[in-house]
Amino acid sequence: MDKYCAGPFVGVRGKGTEARAATYEAPPNIALVKYWGMRDRELAVPYNSSLSVTLDRFRSRTRVRFDPDLSEDGVEINRTPAVGGPRDAVVRFLDRVRARSSMTDYASVVSDNNFPTASGLASSASGFAALAGAASRAAGLRLSGRELSRLARFGSGSASRSIFGGFVEWQAGVRADGSDCYARPLYPADHWPGLVDVVVFVEGAPVKEVRSADAMQSSVATSPLYSRRLAEVPRRLTAIHAAIAQRDATRLFPLIMEECDNFREVCESTRPSLDYLTPTSRATLGEVRALNREAGSPIAGYTHDAGAHIHVFTLDRHARRVRSRLARLPGVRSTILVHPGPGGHPVPRPARPTRRGAAPRRRSR
Repeated sequence: MDKYCAGPFVGVRGKGTEARAATYEAPPNIALVKYWGMRDRELAVPYNSSLSVTLDRFRSRTRVRFDPDLSEDGVEINRTPAVGGPRDAVVRFLDRVRARSSMTDYASVVSDNNFPTASGLASSASGFAALAGAASRAAGLRLSGRELSRLARFGSGSASRSIFGGFVEWQAGVRADGSDCYARPLYPADHWPGLVDVVVFVEGAPVKEVRSADAMQSSVATSPLYSRRLAEVPRRLTAIHAAIAQRDATRLFPLIMEECDNFREVCESTRPSLDYLTPTSRATLGEVRALNREAGSPIAGYTHDAGAHIHVFTLDRHARRVRSRLARLPGVRSTILVHPGPGGHPVPRPARPTRRGAAPRRRSR
């Protein structure tokens, strides 16, 4: 088991030390091959490997400040104090970081997203990737990308992929201790310059009432289609990987739609059923199928996570046509074009401003 897999930190918070802080930004990602279900929840190890694209333009920015004067952890998300489950998840993650480092203080966590939260745009992926980066650095840890990916998965499985940019595979691994379960970059963001994601934001997209981490375990336990899905995923993973390697859109788009449809069927066959889509979401899927029929070959492919907003992948030369058709659908609030983008990164502390009127200090010779 990794060192940071130890239980929650228990002990007296240190006093007499200075506060230590760090800020980290991480993007969301959209899975082209989904993971849905943990074979070991304690170790955050999934049943199957997954493959995703890291997105540009969207980000979570998180600042963590360990402070000896705090009497408890404070968590603020999108300018609102976190309570209940969201706060508890962050505190458990901080305890994991404290268990691995010599840091014993409570922390102040301030995080914000520049995109909708808890609506299927992987805000948990970007949020916990940013938390992993900020908390580990503030605690004095200097982790490699692989180590940071291992750590991030304990907050949200998909967060392991948001550490890296471009096309990323999260390996489920086979070891009992989970040490070989981490994400690895496959191709950089500029591997396929012509690939574009038309993100379709729908009106009335509900906020998820059941966390994906809990919903997926319901699918494992109750969906009659789950075992068949596990048997089929390796084939699709291999085929999608090959299509990306060769930048073959006519192979990729049908494959990601097949994968998405299979994921959705498992969700809807869960008891109670997990239905994340609105009528507008479903109309978007239908419009993509219609566009492909009219073109006579696949010019676009849809996917979605556990939420109502839809990602439609296409090529730059088809983007205007695809976006125009989707934007006209009743109930579509807006569309935005995004591309594969970079992974997470620390945010440097801003330089202190020079006092007004003060001359720059001269270096002595």
